[in-house]
Amino acid sequence: MADLDTFTRMFAPEYKADPYPLYRAWREEAPVAEIAPGFLVVSGLAEGTDVVRDPAFGHPEPEVLDPATLHPDDLVDADGRPVVSFLGLNPPDHTRLRRLVSKAFTPRTVERLRPRVEDITARLIAELIDAGSADLMTALAAPLPIEVISEMLGVPMADRSRFAEWSHALARALDPAFLVADDVLVAAGNAGREFNAYFRALAAERRRSPGEDLLSDLVAVTDQGDKLTEAELLVTLTLLLVAGHETTTNLIGNGVLALLRTDDGLRSLGAGGELAANAVEEVLRHDSPVQLTSRVALQPTHIGSTAVAPGTQAIVLIGAANRDPATHPSPDTFDPTREPSRHLAFGQGIHFCLGSPLARLEGATAFRELARHTPTLRLAGTPTWNPTVTMRGLSALPVTVG
Repeated sequence: MADLDTFTRMFAPEYKADPYPLYRAWREEAPVAEIAPGFLVVSGLAEGTDVVRDPAFGHPEPEVLDPATLHPDDLVDADGRPVVSFLGLNPPDHTRLRRLVSKAFTPRTVERLRPRVEDITARLIAELIDAGSADLMTALAAPLPIEVISEMLGVPMADRSRFAEWSHALARALDPAFLVADDVLVAAGNAGREFNAYFRALAAERRRSPGEDLLSDLVAVTDQGDKLTEAELLVTLTLLLVAGHETTTNLIGNGVLALLRTDDGLRSLGAGGELAANAVEEVLRHDSPVQLTSRVALQPTHIGSTAVAPGTQAIVLIGAANRDPATHPSPDTFDPTREPSRHLAFGQGIHFCLGSPLARLEGATAFRELARHTPTLRLAGTPTWNPTVTMRGLSALPVTVG
């Protein structure tokens, strides 16, 4: 039965390791389901694509906050509304802010990062081989993307270790409101303020002494007046750091686990890891690091044949849509030889993931180099999952070499 209680139960801890049978049953019953007045869950690929591509869907305008509830480090505009990243904005503000950082993530720009990504990956894998066994999440999946995005931003090496804790706290608060406990919201608020204070100080340093990094570039834009306010700068930097490593960490972890569960393990990618890029797309489809996204209808529209009134909230269940058998034959089978097919792991439309070229590069490099240098890598224990719903990833993946 497609109702709110059933929807919520799909995310219970006992289903964390494999929620996909529940997703399948839900999608088969109702690809578009109204689980409460004005609240839809969309689980079919065609229907989900309608939502994320339709300009009639967007994000609600931030509400004016009560000054009595504000912390001195909270970021609000002149009207008392919270300043949010461009992920939560509609055009024209979304367009303006996204354009300011888009040049840092073009395929050509990202391709120039390839040697550095390969160097970091080689070092981390060599350390894994020397250790013989390790938690792959802390040995490779987490440090690779955070080193890359930190270098892009110009974050000092000594400061990178504290970002993981702040980032995890923010990621937990991305879940639907009815799944988020009060203590999680408090922790996320504290983490956001920590990021703001940190980047405010670092931005001041870059104004005094610019470097050849993205932070220096964005600070220069800030100093040109109304193009990027300081508050917009701070939320943009936090978004880039969190999104630039959290999802890719999950992509690598989820992918290695899926590969190790195939009959041939990492050998399924070929002796030289030739199928690494293919495997990235299959992981994104089969076990997406982002499991859901939401939009609000800004005007009357449709999802497939379902009429949608303004103000209706639509949650797109990406994990279900990406295994829609209408588009993907044998959708529950992880097959790194599968030809890349449509998925919603990076979204669609104006909010298509800005960092997708970098995530693909890092994921493919990690898979390829593991296949080349640790072809006999195997599980050494039971993987454990993070408790988050929106962001799906492992907290630990014990492996052994040989």
